[in-house]
Amino acid sequence: MFPFVAPVRDLRFVLEELLEYRSLDLPGFEEASPDLVEAVLEEAARLAGEVWAPLNASGDRQGCVRREDGGVTLPDGFAEAYQAYAEGGWNGIGVSQALGGQGLPEVVASSVQEMLHGANMALGLCPMLTAGAIEALAHHGSDALKATYLPKLVDGSWTGTMNLTEPQAGSDLSKVRTRAMPCPDEEGDRYRLFGQKIFITWGEHDASENIIHLVLARKPDAPEGNKGISLFLVPKYLVNADGSLGERNDVTCASIEHKLGIHGSPTCTLSFGENDGAIGYLVGEEGRGLNHMFTMMNEARHKVGIQGIGVAERACQHAFAYALDRVQGRARGAEATISEHLDVRRMLLSMRARTDALRALALYCAAQLDVARHAADAAERDAAQGRVDVLIPVVKAFSTDQAVEIASLGVQVHGGMGFIEETGAAQLLRDARIAPIYEGTNGIQALDLAGRKLSRDGGAALAGLIDEVEATAGELRESGELAALGESLTAGAADLRAAMALVLEASRDPQRGADAVQAYATPFLSLAGHVLCAWQMGRAALKARAAEAGGSSDPFYRAKLAAADFALRQWLPVGRANRSVIEAGMESLADYRVTLS
Repeated sequence: MFPFVAPVRDLRFVLEELLEYRSLDLPGFEEASPDLVEAVLEEAARLAGEVWAPLNASGDRQGCVRREDGGVTLPDGFAEAYQAYAEGGWNGIGVSQALGGQGLPEVVASSVQEMLHGANMALGLCPMLTAGAIEALAHHGSDALKATYLPKLVDGSWTGTMNLTEPQAGSDLSKVRTRAMPCPDEEGDRYRLFGQKIFITWGEHDASENIIHLVLARKPDAPEGNKGISLFLVPKYLVNADGSLGERNDVTCASIEHKLGIHGSPTCTLSFGENDGAIGYLVGEEGRGLNHMFTMMNEARHKVGIQGIGVAERACQHAFAYALDRVQGRARGAEATISEHLDVRRMLLSMRARTDALRALALYCAAQLDVARHAADAAERDAAQGRVDVLIPVVKAFSTDQAVEIASLGVQVHGGMGFIEETGAAQLLRDARIAPIYEGTNGIQALDLAGRKLSRDGGAALAGLIDEVEATAGELRESGELAALGESLTAGAADLRAAMALVLEASRDPQRGADAVQAYATPFLSLAGHVLCAWQMGRAALKARAAEAGGSSDPFYRAKLAAADFALRQWLPVGRANRSVIEAGMESLADYRVTLS
């Protein structure tokens, strides 16, 4: 596998030139500066490239092992690499200083996350889940729980997990059966949990002192359905009053999954209460566990999108390096590397353009998160949150779907060498394939966008984004040599606006509204993803053209213009076809009956 080099130059382009470091102007970030951010990116790149990335292939080959005592041994070097991450203070980079973190903007934390996931996706899952646990506990935990658990989670001494899924309760969490029994005779507000959770990422390992599980469960008197679910904190080791670790809690790793990819990430079946019950503590309000867990899930969904982009970036680098090295065939009368063949160039440029576009959109979303959390004006915060709510399902679903396609193209660039494990291209495809599935399948993300998010405000937040797309298209049309890009983006914006109207109209049908949303959701999200990503590449083209007009001869800008041209004139038209899919109606889907014959 070729060495991984974190894409610091492109990250800086997005932060400096597209986003203009506006997050640094928000209240709370007074001590941050562009120079500090650049230093953070460079140091994170060193950690990603020199410490994490070399373990990616070996971790995939070795995998995790469940020991007879129920513990899990990670691949060689993983625990040490995680410790280097924690000791460097990276776990708290985006956490407020009031909670013991570095207090940097979310857009910077997301940039660091992308580098780490590109270096080693399996290892990156550990801090990604911990970040979600911090977010949920900070928002909903009692003062006592925060005081006991947040400092160690923030500094990375302890890691966090999210425990939702059960054998009978996958996407439908109303079926959760894990029980939480009150313990009125015991000291403190304790519960004892009994049940089993499956697919728990980093549910057991030997990289940290303690593991803090956030678990959905029901009290004995809880009603059926979602309203009966509460959220509980269950530590692997109980914590004494002085903060030291006490006895082992009654939570056990029953098995680890043998997966298609991310072999270095221990995905566990956890058993709670094989003996007297796993001691847990209520987080937030009783019966609102699902609501509280969504705080963690929304954090995780954005980061899963970032994760997909990281893997896509590594697939790009891998394919470009191979194409420049592999001599095959002839071009212009001489032996040539495959990078000289136009069909290979088409694949490489497609990979690069898509990855750049996805990155820009995900970091735009992160910047909006910063505004939603920190802007002084309430109306500005609310408007940004509306955009975040629309963008997160797009970032999660569209980025991860595209990452699978990008990694698949990477295999194709390698030809037959891509289909064998030794080159490493296959691992990237295998690893990327989980991202469209977990943290809510991409079909669920599409339903969230086309259903709940559009209906909540009648499409106002998305319409506001389309207005900005059209403004960028206008700038492109007036720019002279970029006019063709503007025409393409204008057409894409019109398609998205028309499709949004169709979905909203269909959703109001009293007879088949819910079915219509289900039928149109996935093509609608795909259309939104293509248009919003093309918008970002249109903005990138304007910035690159301005840099060249200002005298820059940096080849980076010429490459950015090529990627933008491909994105708007060759990739966006493919996505625009989704409008026709929606206009074709839902009758064939509604009438189809699934049979085995």
